[in-house]
Amino acid sequence: MRGLSSPKYEHEKHAPKTLRFALVTVSSSRYAARRDGRPYTDESQDLAAAMIIEHGHVVEVRELVDDDMEGIRVVLEKLLKREDLDVVIFIGGTGFSRRDVTIEAVKPFFEKEVEGFGELFRWLSFGEIGAAAILSRATMGIAHGKAVICIPGSPNAVKLALENFLQALPHLIYIARSS
Repeated sequence: MRGLSSPKYEHEKHAPKTLRFALVTVSSSRYAARRDGRPYTDESQDLAAAMIIEHGHVVEVRELVDDDMEGIRVVLEKLLKREDLDVVIFIGGTGFSRRDVTIEAVKPFFEKEVEGFGELFRWLSFGEIGAAAILSRATMGIAHGKAVICIPGSPNAVKLALENFLQALPHLIYIARSS
């Protein structure tokens, strides 16, 4: 039984109840389709938005960016300056192909890295997909008082990340902003 005066309880009591999210899909194929005026779908971002809203949070921004280091950094810099955001989630570009540069683009902005997120995400993924879980470089960090999360682009990965970590984000935001 947790004590009513435990630090975790105190943090949760003061943590924001509603978080404001930005969702950024990193995808060359979707970006090319949009640029060319062709229809495209973004099942992963749609799923993330639905799950976030279902948990009582707000999606303020939905963007699409090419697998391009400079483009990703420009989007992140813009989002970090916004006062109306608490969490930025990058969906895609976390693997090992030459085009997967989300981690390299985002990580230099981290003031602190949440190492346990990537470790636990891969452990949970291992239970679902086996050894292929090592092919994800999912990560999370704190930048400008915001949680910045990078997850794989598949709908299953988005679901796994949000089902397991969404409830911890208000506590994380409270701690990141309370010093």
